[in-house]
Amino acid sequence: MATVRVRSDVDAPAALPGEAGAPRLAQMRARYPDSTGFVERNGVRTFYEVYGDGEPTVLLMPTWSIIHSRHWKLQIPYLARYRRVLTFDGRGNGRSDRPTDPEAYREDEFAADALAVMDATATDRAALVSLSRGAERSLLLAAHHPERVERMAFIAPAVPLAPAMPRAGADREFREPRDTYDGWGKYNRHYWVDHYEDFLAFFFSQCLTEPHSTKPTEDTIGWGLETDGPTLVATQLAPRFRDETDVRALLAQIDCPVLVIHGKDDHVRPWQSGARLAELANGTLAVLEGSGHLPHARDPVAVNLLLRDFIGIGRMP
Repeated sequence: MATVRVRSDVDAPAALPGEAGAPRLAQMRARYPDSTGFVERNGVRTFYEVYGDGEPTVLLMPTWSIIHSRHWKLQIPYLARYRRVLTFDGRGNGRSDRPTDPEAYREDEFAADALAVMDATATDRAALVSLSRGAERSLLLAAHHPERVERMAFIAPAVPLAPAMPRAGADREFREPRDTYDGWGKYNRHYWVDHYEDFLAFFFSQCLTEPHSTKPTEDTIGWGLETDGPTLVATQLAPRFRDETDVRALLAQIDCPVLVIHGKDDHVRPWQSGARLAELANGTLAVLEGSGHLPHARDPVAVNLLLRDFIGIGRMP
């Protein structure tokens, strides 16, 4: 496993100007999609966008449905200058549907949505880039359809590898009401339903720990408000990977280059957990000094350059 340590310190609405759901004072995007569309699986529609051209295609995977694909806004215009880029809103937020059944948010459903988007856009193979919870769906896609995945980059991967705790599903602390809801005690289904906006403010304060993070904090809370507490509860109740055994089982089926990018000051997912994924995958680890859980938002130059070199698209300016 190779390790790289890196340090460093444009905006758009969720809907395009003039579209339903666009803000009254729409901000301009650095780049607009060349084409958009929907795929539908089992009655659930997923919205996707296509930018640029050139191979390999870069598929920016959806993360937890607390936000939608606009969180990639600082990667899209840079990468799409040189390569074809796909994004899609994960079910539960953005312009995709919001099913109510937790089973609809299983990780293999998101992986199947990604495959459907690739098929709809005639994408034979892609380099996958994921953030946080997107790691699980990337691993599933690569393990079950290795011929469609050229390589994978993981940013702050949320997988149950030590020192992160193993999961036992949605545990008692999440399911049952509490006497008080302080700090991470707000990570509770009852609090999400009754005080959703306050949970968003707390959660993204933990994601964006770097100084001068006002704008990305406003962005992420705004994107979070495009869904709601009951929908987010459904995503949390969906089954996910339990422990290292599940991760190892998928990695045993994967044989492609892997890059893990993790902020040294991540307050949501310890960077050592990302280091463990890089080790198990025989990949490369890039630790961003001073960065939190969303380094692609707060350290975009460093992240974009790492992606550039990993994807192998030459020396882009």
